[in-house]
Amino acid sequence: MQLITCPWCGPREEIEFSYGGQAGVAYPEHPASLTDEQWAHFVFFRDNPKGPFAERWSHNAGCRRWFTAVRDTRTYRFLSSPTSNPELTS
Repeated sequence: MQLITCPWCGPREEIEFSYGGQAGVAYPEHPASLTDEQWAHFVFFRDNPKGPFAERWSHNAGCRRWFTAVRDTRTYRFLSSPTSNPELTS
């Protein structure tokens, strides 16, 4: 079992968390004006890098707060989290 460090609750088992997708994806300013193709691109198309990747995580079984962490997609290892990098917390 992998431990994920929640910035408010500390290290917890990964089953307490939910993955929220790529961090830093801005919601469209005028979503009603998007075409179906543009909307589908916003909803379904995300980066898929091999290596460090900024992601959103929710501590569902704990404080229920969201945070951003950087994880290496090759190893699943968390490289930084809000506790080691405070500007990632939001």
